[in-house]
Amino acid sequence: MEAIINIAVNNWPMFLRGAVATLQISILSTILGTGLGLIIGIIRTIPQPDRGFKRILLKIINGLMSVYIEVFRGTPMIVQAMIIYYGVAQAYGIDMNRTFAAILIVTINTGAYMSEIVRGGILSIDKGQYEAAQSVGMTHFQTMMNVILPQVIRNILPATGNEFVINIKDTSVLNVISVTELFFATKSVAGVNYMYMETFIVAAMIYLVMTFSVTRILRLIERRMDGPANYILTGNQMQVLEPEDQIRKSEKRGK
Repeated sequence: MEAIINIAVNNWPMFLRGAVATLQISILSTILGTGLGLIIGIIRTIPQPDRGFKRILLKIINGLMSVYIEVFRGTPMIVQAMIIYYGVAQAYGIDMNRTFAAILIVTINTGAYMSEIVRGGILSIDKGQYEAAQSVGMTHFQTMMNVILPQVIRNILPATGNEFVINIKDTSVLNVISVTELFFATKSVAGVNYMYMETFIVAAMIYLVMTFSVTRILRLIERRMDGPANYILTGNQMQVLEPEDQIRKSEKRGK
């Protein structure tokens, strides 16, 4: 235990830089990947016309999106990182910034998973809501923005949070392109002191703190989005019942 504390105290700047880089990459990539997933999910749920050029165009777009989803869901992120960073540099002579490459890799990987999560969330909404929106003259885009997506975002929030937690852990594979995230920093510290077990225990504790904190924050956001559990409708307004009001209301019902 003393060795673990000494490693943490003596190398905290390195661990801190790695943890900050991990959070920056995972937060930005999750936001961008979720946005990408929302766009793809909306496009893939556009009703296809019976005939015409629009039907052919939608089929082509859906086919390309299906290939993208299957490829990035069916291959490991570490292989994707090697192809995107080293492969593109070798084939096209493009020397990408490592941090930019890391964000790009995690974003497109997250987008592939989030697109299926979003599509499932959209399909879970009752079809009657689509019909009601169409009956008042809403287009597909207006229906999505005003009726469907607000419900979908709440429904997919737990899955989005889970994807965020996965991204925090999966950034460790980015050490293959020398991104100085937490795993890379930990490996560097262990290479200096040759105390691999103690050093990686420190890293495991940091990862645990980050993922646990993110999970708690997302649970709080979910509860806020759910709103109060007890309320009554007064005209067109919602009135929250305090505990004392709930007791009095129960007594009145009893009478």
